Amino acid sequence: MFTTALAQRENTQLGELPLDLFAAIESLKKELNAVILAHYYQEPDIQDIADFIGDSLQLAKAAEKTNADVIVFAGVHFMAETAKILNPDKLVLLPDLNAGCSLADSCPPDEFAAFKAAHPNHLVVSYINCSADIKAMSDIICTSSNAVKIVQQIPKDQPIIFAPDRNLGRYVMEQTGRDLVLWQGSCVVHETFSEKKIVQLKIAHPEAEAIAHPECESSVLRHASFIGSTAALLKYCQNSPTKEFIVATEPGIIHQMQKLSPDKRFIPAPPMNNCACNECPFMRLNTLEKLYWAMKNRTPEITMSEDIRLAALRPMQRMLEMSV
Repeated sequence: MFTTALAQRENTQLGELPLDLFAAIESLKKELNAVILAHYYQEPDIQDIADFIGDSLQLAKAAEKTNADVIVFAGVHFMAETAKILNPDKLVLLPDLNAGCSLADSCPPDEFAAFKAAHPNHLVVSYINCSADIKAMSDIICTSSNAVKIVQQIPKDQPIIFAPDRNLGRYVMEQTGRDLVLWQGSCVVHETFSEKKIVQLKIAHPEAEAIAHPECESSVLRHASFIGSTAALLKYCQNSPTKEFIVATEPGIIHQMQKLSPDKRFIPAPPMNNCACNECPFMRLNTLEKLYWAMKNRTPEITMSEDIRLAALRPMQRMLEMSV
């Protein structure tokens, strides 16, 4: 998607790996004055070595505040782009450039430009899970943590386009009572959860609470006792007296849930088919080995034109100001 197979092979086959990857990465962090930012959906080893773990809003704030010279972003492409938008003078590395996002890919810039032109006088609020090109066409960026809060701050007579996630947009409409024009994008992971199997799990585990990310379809959300961003789900489980949870989001978050609440049980919500479709294939492209090689070789680097960066920066800054 973002690089050739040859470039990927060159990045992962440039020599023998050290015996202790954790120690080697720690050494490179000091050498480069680097910080490792990781999303909750990364594999456990990457989460454990990261300097900061968070959801999209937390990671954006961490990227904005870091004093490191190098940002190693263990996440997907749009997240690393966000770090570069906020830190133009820093080297931003992504362990695997093929780590894209089905939601971001569902909103091609040329098609969205035409969609926006067809709705003049609309304010564009875009979910952070989009490309730099889409951010550059937006007025305000939001995350699943702050989407409701941001829309509530916009005057009620101001028409709004919400992109690219239709499920999050529908959830925001329900929470705010606002009529939003929705771009019809979605996340393949959050649309794969089976309502039938979740109901079956609730019957099999009557004491368990179902919790869900708002990117899930409404048929799944109606069975959840709590709906929130990955960070909000994590906090809810930590504070709840409940001892068992059915978790309808990418199961990478369960590693942190289990670390923070070792006495509780977390059951990943199953997909419709007998597959690992509830795991994000893009997030899982990053590995500890690729993270090491990215730091060792200072590549793959995230770059973009300054025009796009500056245009994307403005709605990002508005989000950060409105999220205080």
